[in-house]
This record gives sequence, structure tokens and C-alpha cells, in this order.
Amino acid sequence: MLSCYLKGRTLALDLKIKIGGEAGQGMQTINHTLAHVFTRGGLHVFAIQDYQSRIRGGHNFSELRIKDSPVFAITYGINLLIALNKETIDLHKGELHEGGVIIYDGEKIKTEAHSSLLSVPLDRFAMESGNRLYGNSVAAGAALGLLGYDFEPLAGVLRDVFGKKGTVAEDNVKAARAGYDFTKKNGSAQFQWKLRPSSDKRRLLISGNEALPLGALAAGCKFMSAYPMTPSTGVMTYLAGKAMEWGMIVEQAEDEIAAITMAIGASFAGVRAMTATSGGGFCLMVEGLGLAGMTETPIVVVEGQRPGPAIGLPTRTEQSDLEFVLHASHGEFPRAVLAPGTAEEAFYAVAKAFNLAEKYQTPVIVMSDQHLADSYWTIDNLDISRVTIDRGQLLQPEDTEKLIGYKRHAITDSGISPRALAGYPGITVVTDSDEHDEEGHLTEDTELRTRMVLKRMRKQIGLTQEIGPPRFYGASNPEILLVGWGSTYGAIREAVDLLQFTSGGGKKVGMMHLSEIWPFLSEVVSSALESSRACYVVENNATGQLARLIRRETGKTVTGRILKFDGLPFSPEYIIEGMK
Repeated sequence: MLSCYLKGRTLALDLKIKIGGEAGQGMQTINHTLAHVFTRGGLHVFAIQDYQSRIRGGHNFSELRIKDSPVFAITYGINLLIALNKETIDLHKGELHEGGVIIYDGEKIKTEAHSSLLSVPLDRFAMESGNRLYGNSVAAGAALGLLGYDFEPLAGVLRDVFGKKGTVAEDNVKAARAGYDFTKKNGSAQFQWKLRPSSDKRRLLISGNEALPLGALAAGCKFMSAYPMTPSTGVMTYLAGKAMEWGMIVEQAEDEIAAITMAIGASFAGVRAMTATSGGGFCLMVEGLGLAGMTETPIVVVEGQRPGPAIGLPTRTEQSDLEFVLHASHGEFPRAVLAPGTAEEAFYAVAKAFNLAEKYQTPVIVMSDQHLADSYWTIDNLDISRVTIDRGQLLQPEDTEKLIGYKRHAITDSGISPRALAGYPGITVVTDSDEHDEEGHLTEDTELRTRMVLKRMRKQIGLTQEIGPPRFYGASNPEILLVGWGSTYGAIREAVDLLQFTSGGGKKVGMMHLSEIWPFLSEVVSSALESSRACYVVENNATGQLARLIRRETGKTVTGRILKFDGLPFSPEYIIEGMK
């Protein structure tokens, strides 16, 4: 079936919808509802949300991009604007493509006449359906009516969402139908873009903050402790909702210090444990991180970045914690740092993090940010068969020969000591946050101190061999190489496609994305830089932290840095403009 057409001509589908209003008006609800509708129609969706740190008021918006091929980022310009207040019209009308339409409630919002305006009585239709709260369903229906999209998928989504609330489901369907019929009759001819389902293929619609905890569940996590802090709170709330079903404990601690130490205690007792926080909370966790490093206790930490310092912009995005995370805590001990670029990568990254943490008995940090956490992607599937559980040298009570004369911190060639759990019969498991001997008892012997530090640091050699190489996309041996890490993946990938297209294939453009950052694969990165004529590092911070890391580890200076630190994510257009 055709995906999209314009005035009778078949087009490659790339449609963008923005919904704006005040906090509490339900922009995210409309966005999420439409995203599910289009996903069920076999289309590819990418959705973001931009919200201020307030419960009511302020200006918030959500944006949805629909394509008939995989989509990874939001680009400039919109086809349809759903304005729940006048401020949204004033702020975003300039983003409309020619022929775009603004849906608004003209019975409530008074604004200057404009050819793009389409008044829909959202509030009145909602009240006629039973409740003013149904206005979001009216707006979703109005959007589909304008697009000429089938109504039944929307009705199905609303019944799924409200099915356990009695008549509420059918009341929402009624409200959505009113909006749908109105725009189909009064605005469809005005709107040029029409949209149809492309297939009946089912895909997942998933956010980063859903993929991260799903990866933890798949990896066998049985304990999580955390203190709520945007944008990582969703990891905790998701797992809390699954705790009974999956037989795990989710504890809201009194602060981040308690959160990480509780997780360390659970891990010491033998279960896979994690915590999640943002940069400010991670500051408080740093002493606990050192405790895990010294006692060689496995732990996974999700660090969801947001702009700082201090409170900064608590609901916006940034990538300014990289150097902090690489060096957090006093003293030296091995660690791994992963930074997935998509929700799909996030799922597998967390699963890998648990394996690395237990195999090397050390902290592993998974870096997220608000953009990754709160954005939604359509993906074909999450392959659970790719998730393996490797608990490393974890001894069992029946390993009697290995437990004779057990030493928790035995010095080995790999630096990894066989790990027994407290409570095994016939042995005592001892560890200490002070420097300790092989048995775990406190020591201040200088020669032994040296041997214990070298033992722990030898684990870094094995960790380096576990780190996956950067992901490359675009031309092989490109003239121009764009480099990024974490959530910049989608915008850089689409920038590569645009640059290849606009140059008519004349310029070879490629990208290198690092989703596993530490230990740093110096030779791989250095080789990629040497094979390109120009290299630009793209990152959401003010100082070019990845560029500095590359310089430190490879001795190479990149051609340029494309930086953004206003709290908003990159778009492909911003990257291309930055290259100029």
C-alpha cells in the first residue's frame, strides 16, 4: 500500500507533527497516542519531548517524525502543529513547511488570522463526549482526519489504554471520532499530505528509559536502589512496576549515597544489583563508587546526563559528564563506561554491563541523557537470544576444593580473584574499604599495597579486550568523518545521509560512533582519523570532552568540534551548518 502521497504524486514519506502547550495539557499523551497508531500501521517513528521543570505552566512540546524507513532524529520544519495554547502558535508557526496546518481551538484561543490555521472545537467535543480531559483524544483524532488516515487504529489504541476503566474507553473513542470527522470534512482539502499504513508489520515503540530497565531484567538484575532524579527516574519506576512479576526488589533510598551503598551490599550478598541517577546524584555516589572499586564488588550505574553544574536545566539534555565519569572517585581502579546511542543499543548495553561488572568485579557505568531517556524509537525487535549471562569466577558452595583456604582478594595473573559469597559453609568472606591483604584484612604494608594496586589494575587489560569497536556508517575511508558518542548517533547518521545526497556523491562522508568508550580503543580510533581528510567531533557540551579524550589517548587533534550546550539535542541540519 502507498505510504504517502501529495496531490496525486507518490512521495518518500517524511512527515513531522509538533504538539505544544503548557505543562499538564497533555502534549505527551497526544504524541504517544499518535506514535502508537503509526507504529501499528507498519511505519517508522521517532518522537521527542521537550519539557520545563514545572508541573503546570511554561511551554512544553512534543514532536513526532514518521517515515517509511528507519528514522533516528528530529529534523527542522513541521507539517502539522497542534497548538493547545496561543504561545505555541506564536513560537512555532515559523517552522511550518509551505502548506502546513495549525490545529487549534478557536473557541478558546484568540489569535490573528492566518492561512495555516484550522480551528477545531477541542474542548467542546471533549465535553460533549463526557469530560474535558478527553480533549487529547479529540486532538489525536483531528490529526488523523487531516491526514486521511484510517480511524480504527486510533480506536484500538484508546481501547487498549483505557480498557480497564469502564466507559472511559468508549468515551475517548467517541471524542476522537468527533475530532476525526470534523477535520476530514473541514480541513482535509486544505492539508496536502496524506498518510496511509504501509504494512501490518508489528514493531516495538520504545524509549531509552524503557530499554535500559528491560536490559537489566533480561540480564537477571534482582535489586535496584535509587533516588528519583530526572532523567533517570523512569528506569526506577519501570522496574518498580515489574518487581513483583520478576521477583526483584526496587528500593527508593533516602538519597544517592544510600542508593549506591545499598546496591553494593546487595551485590556483595550475591545478586545482580544496580542504581540509576543523574550527574548531581552521581556526585554523591562517587565515594560509594570507590568503595565498589576497592572491595572489587560488581555494580552497574546508569548515569543520565542533564545540563549542569548544580541544578542546571534539570529536564533538558547534555553530554557534559564524560570526563567526570571517567575519573570519578579518588584513587585508581578499573572501570568500564558504555554510552549507547539508541534505545535498542541501550537494551544490550545494560545487559553487557552486568556481565562486565561481574566478570571483572568492578563498577560499570552506562551513560544516558535526557534525549536518549525520553525519546521513542520504532525497532523491529529486541533479540533476547543475544543476551547471555556471564557471572565470571563466581564460586558455588559445592566448589569445596577451591574454597579451601579461601582468599577473597587472591592475587592472580588476570587480577580477577575467584569470588565466593558470604554465607557459604565453612568459609569466611572478608573485605575492607581500607587497603587489604589477599584475605581481605586491613594492611598498611607498602609492598603489599603496591601488589594489590597492580592486581586490581591488571583487570583493565581484560576489560579492554571486551570493549566493542566504534560503529561506522556511510562511506568507507571517508574524506570527511563525523565522530560522536551516546545520543548524538541519530543526528550524525542523518547528517551523513544529507551530506552524501547534497554533494551528489562527490564527497565521501562517514561517521564513527563510540557507544563503548572506556577502556578506550586508541588504535581503532587513531586508524579511522588517519584515513580521513577532515574529522569533526559532534557532542552536546561546551568543551569538546570526547575530542580532548581522543587527543589524550591517540595524540591526534581533530579538524573541528561541533558543540551544542543549550539543553536541546542536535539536528542533522545543525551539524551540517556547524561544519561550515
